[in-house]
Amino acid sequence: MAAEKRAAGMRPGQRQAPSRRPAAPARDTLWSRLWPLSAAGYLLLTLAGVGIVVVIVFTLHNRGSAPAPFGTPLGVPTATGAATATSSSPSAATPLAPIGGTVTGQPVDGIQCQGSEQVLFHIHAHLAVYVDGSPRVVPEGIGIVPPRQETASAQGPFVSGGSCYYWLHAHTPDGIIHIESPVQRTFTLGNYFDIWAIALDSTHVGPATGTVVAYLNGHVVTGDPRTIPLDAHNLIQLDVNGNVPPAAFTFPAGD
Repeated sequence: MAAEKRAAGMRPGQRQAPSRRPAAPARDTLWSRLWPLSAAGYLLLTLAGVGIVVVIVFTLHNRGSAPAPFGTPLGVPTATGAATATSSSPSAATPLAPIGGTVTGQPVDGIQCQGSEQVLFHIHAHLAVYVDGSPRVVPEGIGIVPPRQETASAQGPFVSGGSCYYWLHAHTPDGIIHIESPVQRTFTLGNYFDIWAIALDSTHVGPATGTVVAYLNGHVVTGDPRTIPLDAHNLIQLDVNGNVPPAAFTFPAGD
């Protein structure tokens, strides 16, 4: 033993230190380096997935809760756009009143009846009438003095001629009012009813009596309904003894 210690360079009495095992190499060194990146990537993918789900849910929710279409009552019925209004199939409704027989061509409210239609000022408006919740037809031929000539059309009977035309008149029973005048001015719904020779006020629409609710372009208007203007593509509805929300109406192409 002493010889072995001397061979090992140890002094007598010196104890040999226990041998140490070499340190084991660090395990999973690569994974320990990649783990933070993997965790961050997983977090990003999770957040992206949540974002996609939120976008899909938001889109579906909006698609299912789109703004109410024109004509849907929301407290007071309102409308969007100036090309739609209430109208009903003429064949499915009763005429509000026959064409008045007292207007024979004499001037009415300064509006003349001439042998041909005037086109210097040429626009169209629309009128719909409801009585007790049911539609009433605004008949063809208003403002066209007999004898009248009629033909068939997609809108029903079409009055193609007469002895004279007032600047405000109707060719068809679909509620379209033709404003065709040699002078540009503001005409009113009261002018049209005077040519029709029937009453119009806050409690009368022709022979129908009761509370009158008037709409202009989908919005309730107050005051005298006679003063409602007949501007281009104005959409007018009169409800007598009931409140019918405006429905859709589209002017024919070119009107």
